[in-house]
Amino acid sequence: MTHQSQQEKPTTKEEEKAKQNLTLKKKGGISTLSAPKHWHNHPTLASQNNSRILNQTNDKISSVQFNPAFRSSRKENPFSCFALDASRESMPPLVVVGSANADIYVEIDRLPKEGETISAKTGQTLAGGKGANQAVCGGKLAYPTYFLGQVGDDAHGKLITEALEGGGVFLDYLSRLDDVPSGHAVVMLQAGGQNSIIIVGGANMACWPETLPEEDLEVVKYAGIVLLQREIPDSVNIQVAKVARNAHVPVILDAGGVDAPIPIELLSFVDILSPNETELARLTNMPTETFEQISQAVKKCYKMGVKQVLVKLGDKGSVLFTEGAEPIKQPIISASKVIDTTGAGDTFTASFAVALVEGKSRKECLRFAAASLCIQVKGAIPSMPDRKSVLDLLHSL
Repeated sequence: MTHQSQQEKPTTKEEEKAKQNLTLKKKGGISTLSAPKHWHNHPTLASQNNSRILNQTNDKISSVQFNPAFRSSRKENPFSCFALDASRESMPPLVVVGSANADIYVEIDRLPKEGETISAKTGQTLAGGKGANQAVCGGKLAYPTYFLGQVGDDAHGKLITEALEGGGVFLDYLSRLDDVPSGHAVVMLQAGGQNSIIIVGGANMACWPETLPEEDLEVVKYAGIVLLQREIPDSVNIQVAKVARNAHVPVILDAGGVDAPIPIELLSFVDILSPNETELARLTNMPTETFEQISQAVKKCYKMGVKQVLVKLGDKGSVLFTEGAEPIKQPIISASKVIDTTGAGDTFTASFAVALVEGKSRKECLRFAAASLCIQVKGAIPSMPDRKSVLDLLHSL
């Protein structure tokens, strides 16, 4: 990625190539846009380098702007009225690359035993998936958010698409596959809001190109921050993370998803790793029942190449570990009632990312994320708050 100094530099070859391609058509995509018609809606690239977001000494992030060379959506974010700063439209987008599922909820008193059949109290299908959850969180928080992923050309794909659009997410990089069903998950919701989840990857895991198209990677290069998870192939995450690193765009990897080791190559491109305590234990093969055990497991992550680890601890809050610095703890902000914890971790990670790219300190990011409650309504996406709700809660504390 080429950054401009205070004196404007000539247009790069990459930007010239993009401008010459007057019609950018995404194969199998949800939308086909004529790029030049939308370029005027984007601000120009500022001189700041995104790398400072994660490598600053004063723990602050300055606002940066993004390059107009990638496609823009034709619709406005419906939640922009809650923006804290009128300049938000000039800020680089949050880009989420990941999964989108139809979550099939069944409400039960307990999990069935081996060989046992039990009846569910209720059943309902809602949009979800770690990637879609994080993207909608960004949209509802009034931050410009793009989602790059895949759904099937089926009823579940339509459900997912409508939920993303309803959350204010730009879908210019969402592909629809003809011969592969959308990903889906069975969420067994127990009394008290705890859940057990079984995922069928579907379009999330199938038919990704061996090399992502350049037009898809453009939005990554000009992002303010990129969110990844592990419900899509590691090869896709590695491509995206490598492009982001070369463009000095920070990457947060949510460790949730497939039950398999994270490739060292992927970790080498990640700026912040975000596991819960169970995922941290699985990743490091170390116990994580106490804070001291968690701290030791995080040190092993440092040796793997990740220098910042954001650990989600459920009802015990969260901790941000940075190599060479004191951990920052954030207690939970209690909800009046717990209905469903599905997506709570996704909401926390995405809210943290939004606050980070907006220029909040690490401590402020943790507090903002903790206030973004996602446990008081059934379903991850329906329970996500808008920015006004988060700010009202913070002001009430």
